[in-house]
Amino acid sequence: MAQRNLVIQTPGLSSQIIEQAAAMAEAQGVVRLGTSAARLLSVADDTAICQEIRTWGEQNLIDTAFVPAGSRLADCKVLAMDMDSTLINIECIDEIAALGGVKEQVASITEAAMRGEIKDFAESLTRRVAFLRGLSTDALQAVYEQKLQLNPGAERLVQTARQAGLHVLLVSGGFTYFTARLKARLQLDEVHANVLEETDGVLTGRVQGRILDAQGKADALAAFAAAHGAREDQIIAIGDGANDLRMLAKAGYSVAYRAKPVVRAQARYALNVMGLDAILNWFEA
Repeated sequence: MAQRNLVIQTPGLSSQIIEQAAAMAEAQGVVRLGTSAARLLSVADDTAICQEIRTWGEQNLIDTAFVPAGSRLADCKVLAMDMDSTLINIECIDEIAALGGVKEQVASITEAAMRGEIKDFAESLTRRVAFLRGLSTDALQAVYEQKLQLNPGAERLVQTARQAGLHVLLVSGGFTYFTARLKARLQLDEVHANVLEETDGVLTGRVQGRILDAQGKADALAAFAAAHGAREDQIIAIGDGANDLRMLAKAGYSVAYRAKPVVRAQARYALNVMGLDAILNWFEA
C-alpha cells in the first residue's frame, strides 16, 4: 500500500503541536517546512485515526492534509478555482448590491445558495440579479477597484503553479467583468462566468445567455482538463460553496477553502486557517 504523509499547518506551529500530531498519526518521521508547517512521514493509514486528526485539526485551528508520499506539484496539470470568496475576498454581487442599497436582500440569498439551502443556483442568481436593475455599470468598476482583493496566498499559488507547468482555470458563478480582469492580472489560461446584461451603461437586472451553474462549472473543468490531458489525480480544484461541489468532484485534490460545512464534508482537503498557498506545502520538491 502506498505510503501517506500528513501535512499540518497553522500560524506559529509549535513543537508541542507537531509532537502531538505525530503521536496521533503514528508518524515515522517529521520534516519542518517553516514556522507554520510540518510534514509527518509515513503516517498510519487508518480511517478512524484520519478522522480523529481531522476533527482535532478543526477544533484547534490547524489545517491537516493526508497526501500520498512523493507527491509533486509538477505531476499535476490543472489548477481550477472558484472566484468569489475563494480566489478573491468578496461576493461581487453582494458588493454591487450594496452600492444600490439592496445588499441585505441579495446577501441573504447568496448565503442560502452557498450553504446548499437553495438547490437551483440559476434561480438564486436570477433573483439576486433582479435587484441590480437600474444600477449604473460604474458600480462594477467601483467594486473591482475599492472592494476586491485577492485572498491570502492566491497570487503565490497561481504563480508557482504556472511555473510548475500547470494550466490555470477560473470558473465562476459570478460575472465576466471581474473574471476578465483577473485573467489579465494573474495571467490565467481560461476563465468562465456569467454575463450581466446592460443597456446604455445601465444594468437590466438580467443575466445574458445561459447561466453558468454547478453543472456548468463541472463541465468547464472537464473540458479544460481534457484539453490539457489531465487525469483526475492531476487536477487541483478549489471552492467554497455548494455550487462548487460538482466541480470539486472531478479533482483528485478537491479543496474546500474557508468553506461552508456541506463543502468541507465532501472535499478531500480543507483550508480553514491558512492561505491558498498552503496547498504548495502538500507537495514535495
